[in-house]
Amino acid sequence: MFLMDNLKEWQDLGKGVQRKVIGYTPEMMLVKVRFETGAIGELHHHLHVQSSYVSLGKFKYSIDGKDQILSAGDGCVIPSNLVHGCVCLEAGELIDTFTPFRADFL
Repeated sequence: MFLMDNLKEWQDLGKGVQRKVIGYTPEMMLVKVRFETGAIGELHHHLHVQSSYVSLGKFKYSIDGKDQILSAGDGCVIPSNLVHGCVCLEAGELIDTFTPFRADFL
């Protein structure tokens, strides 16, 4: 399966955040998320295992009560059901994967 970024639409989530689902199977989903400086990915949890790769910008991530600054080239893995979120310190973009796929994103 080939995934063509330019054929996908951005979804405006409000408050300086946009999401684009690049592709998925029942086992995995690939998503791009854009943040304006100061935008917040609210603390939340879900059953999905998530990986996030910072392709642009700088983010303060919180995972299970621990904070870390992540810049372009950095990433993290978030196990199932851990509380996590982020604050965008410099406008940027995340490449997120989820397993299994996030039906709530469709």
